Amino acid sequence: MPAKISGAEAVELYDLKMENATIIRKAARELSTYCTGLTMCGYKNTDYLQLLRDEVEEFRILFAEWVKAFNQWDYIIDRWGLFNPPGINYDTHDPDNNIPFDPDELL
Repeated sequence: MPAKISGAEAVELYDLKMENATIIRKAARELSTYCTGLTMCGYKNTDYLQLLRDEVEEFRILFAEWVKAFNQWDYIIDRWGLFNPPGINYDTHDPDNNIPFDPDELL
């Protein structure tokens, strides 16, 4: 999870930040699920599992505030349709596609 947090902080684009945030959320939720599984399987040191659950819950609140601070308008259109800002769809016209490009001008 720390690598994904670092990765999300290193980029500006909303869709890339959200992609990392999704992976972080999934990992945290799986951690809680594993704690439940261990309890169901008879793991004896359940105090440690509750401590871990409590930490995940504390992290969840910090995480939600962090994600809320992402700039949704610093984006490129996510053509998969998962991480676009409100009102932007996977098939929305991208005005950057109309910028004329002449490779001869580079020379």
